[in-house]
Amino acid sequence: MKRFLIFVFISSFLPFVSSMKAQNYNWFRVSTYITAEDVNRMTDAKWLDSVWTAISTRLKIDKVYIETHRDGKYTGEAALVAAKKFFTSKKVAFGGGITYTPESHSGRWETFCYTTDAGRSEVKKIAEYTAKHFDEILLDDFFFNSCKCEHCTAAKGNRSWTEFRMDLMRDAAQNLVVGAAKAVNPKVKVIIKYPNWYEHFPALGFDLGPETKIFDAVWSGTESRNPDADQHLQAYLSYEIIRYLDNVSGGRNGGGWIDAGGMTYADRFAEQAWMTLFGKTTECVLFNFGSLTRPINESLKAAWQGTGTSFEWSLMDAKPTLASVASVAFKEVDKVYSKIGKPVGIKSYKPVNSVGDDNLQNFLGMAGLPIEMTPEFPDDAEVVLLTEQAAYDKDLVAKIKKQLKAGNEVIITSGLLKVMQKELADIVELRIGDNKALVKDFGRFGSSKEKILIPQVLYYTNDAWEDIPAIDKGVQGWAFLLQARYEDGMLWVLTVPDSYADIYELPEGVLNRIRAIAGADVNVRLEGPAKVSLFAYDNNTFIVESFLDEPIKIKVKVNDPVKQITDLISGATITPATESGMAANPFMRFMNRIWLRDVKETKTFEIEIKPHSFRAFKQN
Repeated sequence: MKRFLIFVFISSFLPFVSSMKAQNYNWFRVSTYITAEDVNRMTDAKWLDSVWTAISTRLKIDKVYIETHRDGKYTGEAALVAAKKFFTSKKVAFGGGITYTPESHSGRWETFCYTTDAGRSEVKKIAEYTAKHFDEILLDDFFFNSCKCEHCTAAKGNRSWTEFRMDLMRDAAQNLVVGAAKAVNPKVKVIIKYPNWYEHFPALGFDLGPETKIFDAVWSGTESRNPDADQHLQAYLSYEIIRYLDNVSGGRNGGGWIDAGGMTYADRFAEQAWMTLFGKTTECVLFNFGSLTRPINESLKAAWQGTGTSFEWSLMDAKPTLASVASVAFKEVDKVYSKIGKPVGIKSYKPVNSVGDDNLQNFLGMAGLPIEMTPEFPDDAEVVLLTEQAAYDKDLVAKIKKQLKAGNEVIITSGLLKVMQKELADIVELRIGDNKALVKDFGRFGSSKEKILIPQVLYYTNDAWEDIPAIDKGVQGWAFLLQARYEDGMLWVLTVPDSYADIYELPEGVLNRIRAIAGADVNVRLEGPAKVSLFAYDNNTFIVESFLDEPIKIKVKVNDPVKQITDLISGATITPATESGMAANPFMRFMNRIWLRDVKETKTFEIEIKPHSFRAFKQN
């Protein structure tokens, strides 16, 4: 009955599918986006058949998106007709696609000017042309505005660029794209795919509040690529952006979008696909069709290959392509996708269009905290995590007080404290300025290998209290984690290193303590180093993914009354680890519950994770 209800939900959510066939995977679909350049070649039947054969013999594709415009060039109608006819014959679903980029004269990406009559007319014309040929349109993520021509600077007036662009693009979405498309084809559904750089949306005109309501659905850019690339995105973003945009849009995030840009080893492409689907979206699109035939050579074979990792190089064909990598990745995640439930996690409040502590939640996710970002203050949570972004809410202090008065807890970052020091003084008087400390000693919680630069959070003794110390040369110290009671609740202040990369250098004891404090709403948590992520679900399943280059043994603490955990892929069961030493002493267990925040009885399981691999479990 439950599987039937899930099927009904997915079917009702995706009514706008052309030429739909039964999908090839368990409850998710794999798609690919075809750029205008490749679509224009599809009048050559021989070429099209050869490319499709090269892809489809390696990877099962459920759907394609056929682009009508990119870089100032339209796809010809003959090519569109040929493409639709071909994919219909292959029983592959299709929709349309648009990339709103004009022809570039600078050699760099440019956006349309949405203030001039010529620019607006062209945007509308593209939408009308696409709606004429398709009942569904997916926008590539260039539907934003970065133009600063003389027309834009004049139209901006006294508004900030953020205000001007959000006003401009709301109007363009409603009248030039969605409205124009539906005037031509009332049945058409228009979907906006948002980029991976969600922290910076407002400044370029993306207004998540009303805009997600204008479009029929949203998609997320989950291409996290490599953290040393120009955007410096963490792998966890491929999961977290799915969760946030799903929460912002009221459950209308229909898919994620990955590519192989900057790929230095094949596993990184597979990880993007897994993380996208761990967020429990129903579709993953691969950008792009032409790149799926790209040969994959030995230079992309990681050192850990051959050790039984989740992406196994040996499972690809003799002459692998990017389609081969994708096929292995999707087959592996297909083994668990239908068995996991709805994602749950530590509620982190990010108001729509807020900025501050950019991407911090993704670093915390990489450090083993399962994060669920939400655009509304989560009144139903035992613990709420607030970063600097939350300061955008003018009523934030009142909401924090309400949370604390109810006997719940709030964790704020040092970044939020710094911008709201005066307002938060009504709860606890703390001081934070520009002074820094360089530390590696965290007392009983261990030491880091290298020194970490942190802001100095100061407090009044006995009004607040240090929980995790940060000690310099054994004679001076600051609070890395601080607690302050307010009525029946507890406010915690988490000091965030100046470089978020140092979160990965924190001792296991520090990370374990933070996970225990923050994880009251999740019945499972990790104990171990950073770069191992946890994904929890409401049906007592969870996934552990390691981004480390070496195998790792890690502890999983699960709330009672769990007797064992079962591997969802192998079927093997794991029983709780036997306690020894102080952990077996009833008095010490009682003290740990008070001192180390083990407020709920737990059982500990020890598991091993291969490099860049995941394991999924059911609690029994």
